[in-house]
Amino acid sequence: MKPDRSQREEARAIARELAQIARTAEILPGSIGERRTRCGQAGCACQSDPSRRHGPYWHWTRKVAGKTVGRYLAKEEAAECRGWIANDRRLRELLARLEAIGIERLEAARGSD
Repeated sequence: MKPDRSQREEARAIARELAQIARTAEILPGSIGERRTRCGQAGCACQSDPSRRHGPYWHWTRKVAGKTVGRYLAKEEAAECRGWIANDRRLRELLARLEAIGIERLEAARGSD
């Protein structure tokens, strides 16, 4: 079950990109969302007018042991972390492609039996 030439070339390209991302150590799972909130002040405009809610506040969420956990970030942190999250998503895409190559190889080997 040796990979064909195109599979080897693709696997090498994937390995290079994986290594490049890993060297940065800038990988973060989850997502970042913008939140606007209402306060507890009875006379505050945020209570009656959704366009006047407080914020924006940047909230990072992720799964830990099957539960969603979150943390508020400063605007600058959120901007930086978006790139880290993009790296995490790219890693997942690359790993999925490597898995697909493995499946292709197994299926090809089974077809030649």
